[in-house]
Amino acid sequence: MQVEQIYTGCLAQGAYYIESEGEVAIIDPLRETAPYLDRAKRNNAKIKYILETHFHADFVSGHVDLAKKTGATIVYGPTAAPKFECHIAKDGEELKIGRVTIKVLHTPGHTTESTTYLLRDESGKDHAIFSGDTLFLGDVGRPDLAQKAAHMTQEELAGMLFDSLRNKIMPLADEITVYPAHGAGSACGKNMMKETVDTLGNQKRMNYALRADMTKEEFVKEVTDGLLPPPAYFPENVRMNKEGYESIDKVMRQGLTALSPDEFEIAANETGALILDTRAAQIFAKGFIPNSINIGIDGSFAPWVGALILGVDQPLLIVAADGREEEVIARLARVGYDNSIGFLKGGIVAWREAGKEIDTIESISAEEYARCVKNESTKIKVIDVRKPTEFSSEHIEGAINLPLDFINEYLAEFPKEEKFYMHCASGYRSMVAASILKSRGWENFIEVSGGVKALCEAGIPMTDYICPTTFQK
Repeated sequence: MQVEQIYTGCLAQGAYYIESEGEVAIIDPLRETAPYLDRAKRNNAKIKYILETHFHADFVSGHVDLAKKTGATIVYGPTAAPKFECHIAKDGEELKIGRVTIKVLHTPGHTTESTTYLLRDESGKDHAIFSGDTLFLGDVGRPDLAQKAAHMTQEELAGMLFDSLRNKIMPLADEITVYPAHGAGSACGKNMMKETVDTLGNQKRMNYALRADMTKEEFVKEVTDGLLPPPAYFPENVRMNKEGYESIDKVMRQGLTALSPDEFEIAANETGALILDTRAAQIFAKGFIPNSINIGIDGSFAPWVGALILGVDQPLLIVAADGREEEVIARLARVGYDNSIGFLKGGIVAWREAGKEIDTIESISAEEYARCVKNESTKIKVIDVRKPTEFSSEHIEGAINLPLDFINEYLAEFPKEEKFYMHCASGYRSMVAASILKSRGWENFIEVSGGVKALCEAGIPMTDYICPTTFQK
């Protein structure tokens, strides 16, 4: 028996490859099928099942494409009603691959169809659970994402989750391994551990949601407390996972259309496409196509695209570092943004050489900011675009918190006339915010690179530090 976790950091997502005697089950695959096909081919094995723990909201699964390419059976748990051919498993049903067994445990609460898969080895001993978004390490799945579709309140779904954990998962042996669908950084939970694998026994000891003496009322209160609104793209990804989607191969072919500067400019004017520049923040600041949005590929790229670009059908024109165009298109498709219509051949160098217009963003170091503070005769306005918990933990004295996550909802709160400085934790998010503001007509700001750590080292006065975990439950 072979069990492999295929973890994708930018989505904080775990897919799984299970093989026995030449037969394979894939759990919660990402959109690209090649990693799973290549593994099976290398081992001369056949993919028999594609097991989905639920209708994912934060990414588009590769189940439909993978089934078409392999003939494997897509499996969902009870109550799922997808619009494509699949097997809806019964609670307690057992599936065989080679000499091992996978038992279906219906564990509703995160969603009504949420299912945990229990892997039993050749001797029939419980070996591991693949818990999807039912149980994370240090947390459990948020119960608010499916409430509209389920015609239930988040409190009712949380109650179902409590029962699922107590009746289906907690009675299992402490030594079995927990393989969750997500880790720290995912928006599907609040307080996940950075580790991606653990024992169930350790989770029973340290996971707040698995306390043995916890009442259902206490569980519901703690699980629903402090939930931030989910990213806007989540419902659209659920729809695609439930109804099906365009072949990833077609999406890649379209996105990898190389456009000359003239063709790129014409496409932008004729299609209403958004120009997405995926280069590093400071490289972007020094020169970019006017009205471009910067979301750097070397960061939490796909979740930020989903949070900030409204509508997965939005046409996109890509500016990327040379050789990284394919990576950009693939990572966009992971979260359902299938309408990339081409990339700028030769990048920004070709654009400059063609004599096209270039825009810039004023960006300074933390040390330069410190000198500005000393030289300014009036109080400097500072906007911090980190998350509220980060801001509450420590921030520049007098700073205003306007989180990047919801910038589209309160653009009007950014001053249009008064000069201000803007920063985040590292410079990634503040440049994203800067590019959005610049594209909407703001000119009166300066981005501070380096983030909070650099500002502290430059001697900028900060509020007293409070550990961020104080604000999470």
